[in-house]
This record gives sequence, structure tokens and C-alpha cells, in this order.
Amino acid sequence: MHDTLALLELTNFPAIARKPLDTLQVNLGYKCNQRCLHCHVNAGPTRTEMMSADLIALIPEVLAARNIKTLDLTGGAPELHEQFRELVSAAVKQGVKLIDRCNLTILFEPNQEGLAEFLAENKVEIVASLPCYSLKNVDAQRGEGVFDKSIAGLKLLNSLGYGMPDSGLVLNLVYNPQGASLPPNQQALEADYRRELRAHFGIEFNNLFALANMPIKRFGSTLVSKGEFKPYMDLLKNNFSEENLASLMCRNLVSVDWQGNLYDCDFNQQLNIPVTNTTRHLRDLLHDDIENQEIAIADHCFACTAGQGSSCGGAL
Repeated sequence: MHDTLALLELTNFPAIARKPLDTLQVNLGYKCNQRCLHCHVNAGPTRTEMMSADLIALIPEVLAARNIKTLDLTGGAPELHEQFRELVSAAVKQGVKLIDRCNLTILFEPNQEGLAEFLAENKVEIVASLPCYSLKNVDAQRGEGVFDKSIAGLKLLNSLGYGMPDSGLVLNLVYNPQGASLPPNQQALEADYRRELRAHFGIEFNNLFALANMPIKRFGSTLVSKGEFKPYMDLLKNNFSEENLASLMCRNLVSVDWQGNLYDCDFNQQLNIPVTNTTRHLRDLLHDDIENQEIAIADHCFACTAGQGSSCGGAL
């Protein structure tokens, strides 16, 4: 696999600093039941990295110490961590909003019985990846049979109230382009998704998040192999929008890897670009406030500011 960090380190991306911390995004491990072409984590079934029990126990303490309102769980497939449900329950008891970055097919994996019901009972917000509303495109990007399982997962979640008006159960979908292009207008694409999923499958959801692909890890390596890395970076830079800087996810979020190390975002985590300050570990957040600290940047940051912008919550 081609390492793209050396191609990204020299950058003219504007300097940015942190605002008050309101979201703790935790990667519970890189094990996943899928292996997607666009995955910036290189997650897959053979990965073994998983967060320790000691660090899992530390998360609720940090949420309380920093008065953090949102816990955003990701992976891999975060649900594959054996303490996933324990952590969710602990955070819910503290009144923290929970987000589960769910790939939908995990709902049907062995030992995941009752997972959808558990998420609904705890009012966990689900952010589910569905890179297209057609079988051909989804299976090409995520693997054969993934589309049908994803649709089954969405129907299951709908049956529990997810995505339905006044249910309080939020179901958001995520779109990624298939190749080296920017995502289309999020509002227009959401209308297309809603029309097609409703007409063909009777599926409802709350919002669609359109995210640009990051030129790192598996996707970045593919760009290098195809000779598309520089053209893609030129595309991102030529579509830089300064107004997106104020809403970047790294301004209010800190990313935690499976070993408890801190990063300014999930992408910096995968590139092993640590935070610029001495608050380097989850345990440091028990006593350190990181507001106003400088954010580590590189050329991949242009993916978040190109066009309509891109963040964990969709277009900026």
C-alpha cells in the first residue's frame, strides 16, 4: 500500500485553532465485518486492534470531567467491541448524546442479536454508511451482497421507529463518491435518496451526509496507483472555500484511537499526526482543557473545505 503522508505534509492550508470541546469521537478498534474501497481506516475482518477495558472505563470519567455532551463511537465496526453496549449504557446514564457509526450489515452478524433493539432502547443516533441507493454501486464499493443487507438493516431500524417522525430515533445516512470527485450538492442528493429509497423499499431516514473521500490510506493508495493523486488534490484545492473553516469538525471535536492517543480528527489519527500540544492521551483530558490550542494540519485538510465542505455531520 502506498503511504500518502509524505505527499501531504507540505501544505499551505490556513492555520486554525480549537473552540470549546463538545464531542469525544472514539475509535474502539479497527476490526470490521466489511472491507470498503474508500475506507480511510483500513478496517477489515482481519484487524485485531481493540481498545482495552481500562480505557473503556476511562471514557465516562472524561465525559464528566470535560462536560462533553456527545460521544461519537466509530471503528472499524464499533459494535464488535465486546464492551460496546456497556459503554453506551454508561454514557446514556450520564445524559450524553450517543452516535453510532454503523455499517448496517453488522446488525446481522453472529453475536449481534438484539443490537438494533438495544440502540433504539438507548436512543442512540445512528449514522449509517450507504454510498448509493443502487445495488451495483454499493456492492462495487463495499462488497457483494452489502446493498441487500444494508436495505434489510434500514428496514429493521425503521420498524423500531428509526427515521420516523416524532420517534426521537435519528437515522442519518452517509454518501461517499465512488472515485476521485467531489460529492454533489447534499440537499439535492438527499432528495434523490429519499425518493428512491421510499419508492423502491419504503425506507425513511432523517438526513443524508455527503462526505468527500480522504486522499489517505486505502483510497489514497488507490489514487497513487492510478496516477490520480495529484489531480484529486488539485481538485480539492481549486474548490477551497474559506467560509467552511469556521465549521470544521476539528474545532469542537477530539479523536481518540484504540490506544487512547488524541488527534485533532479521525483522519489525522489514521495518518498518525498527533495533536500539537502536550495533552496527548485520553487520561490527560481528566484535567486539561484544550480550547484555543492549535490544530495540526496537512494537505488532506482541503478535503474538508472543498466545495460545500465535509465533516462528520455532512456538508458544512
